Amino acid sequence: MAAATIVHDTSEAVELCPPHGLYLKPITKMTISVALPQLKQPGKSISNWEVMERLKGMVHSHQFSTLRIAKSTMDFIRFEGEVENKSLVKSFLACLDGKTIKLSGFSDILKVRAAEDAKDMNETLPGERPDTIHLEGLPCKWFALKESGSEKPSEEVLVRVFEKFGEVRNVDIPMLDPYREEMTGRNFHTFSFGGHLNFEAYVQYREYAGFIKAMSALRGMKLMFKGEDGKAVACNIKVSFDSTKHLSDASIKKRQLERQKLQELEQQREEQKRREKEAEEKQRAEERKQKELEELERERKREEKLRKREQRQRDRALRRSQKKLERLQAEEQRKLQDKIRSEERKLLLAQRNLQSIRLIAELLSRAKAVKLQEAERQDERRRLQAQEERRRLQEAELRRVEEEKERALGLQRKERALRERLLSILLSR
Repeated sequence: MAAATIVHDTSEAVELCPPHGLYLKPITKMTISVALPQLKQPGKSISNWEVMERLKGMVHSHQFSTLRIAKSTMDFIRFEGEVENKSLVKSFLACLDGKTIKLSGFSDILKVRAAEDAKDMNETLPGERPDTIHLEGLPCKWFALKESGSEKPSEEVLVRVFEKFGEVRNVDIPMLDPYREEMTGRNFHTFSFGGHLNFEAYVQYREYAGFIKAMSALRGMKLMFKGEDGKAVACNIKVSFDSTKHLSDASIKKRQLERQKLQELEQQREEQKRREKEAEEKQRAEERKQKELEELERERKREEKLRKREQRQRDRALRRSQKKLERLQAEEQRKLQDKIRSEERKLLLAQRNLQSIRLIAELLSRAKAVKLQEAERQDERRRLQAQEERRRLQEAELRRVEEEKERALGLQRKERALRERLLSILLSR
């Protein structure tokens, strides 16, 4: 079965069991075929994705809920599209059927044909009386008891949902029977694309009218689930008339007998396992007892070995302590002698230091007197140098003043000569 898809428009949904959030939604599928031209150039190909995008663009303001490639050959590409509402199918067909597509890089045009995809179920297949419907692809979580916290489907919920069409005589969910796979060899735990866990179920009505109402209501419909938050999702389910006599009394009795045999066989296996387990436990107990005895003997030997080792360690520790005491006494004697020699040496050094200090004091006093005399001579030299420097500065200042006077006189003479020249020029004119 296909994965559940989100439903944005639930206006066409029909109530199935509102307490469990289950509704029926019309299937709004269409088949679109695009004829492909003969490709004349080797290595050139038509992009299925480009054709799909052109189809999406041809429906103008509308939008496909889903559009996928159903089949692709050298002559045509068949798409399977689905829209949100049944009322939109005619608008989509008008936009697509009989139209053409022109692809870039190709001179030929591609012709489009579109038709509504109607898959009616045939409930008149041969078998026992028509009272049982076979459903496949039902999501487990949608049919689970909310208060149980489990995601396994519940027969109680299945009855509540489908008794809308009439009194239900019996139901069966094979995946809930732990022995069913062994009885039939089938695997009833199937995952659909997208990770949703689906299951199959059989619903048997007490009256033929209930069966007919259920088949008529489910024909051409999806199963839709609307959560408490108002969001809705829908998925395709397969509904067919059960022609295998699955819920006939003979089939039920046969399954019960097979289940009983399997239970007895399982009990025998459990009993055999229990006996084998008891024998293994007894053998393990004897082995444990033997290991405990061996461990006690090893422990006794370890304790004896440890006791001897501790005695040897005590003896070695006593010898080490005696040797250490002797070493400490010898060390103390040596330290005492070293201390006496050190004190004598300190006294000698102190006497030498006192003599050195007296000698240094005498030398320092003499050096200080020489330094004072040298400082006085340096002060006298600095005084004489300062006087000489002042004399030189005064002489330089006198020379500068004389030079300034001479420059001023020169400028006056030049100015006078210029005036005389200008006067002579004016007079000559």
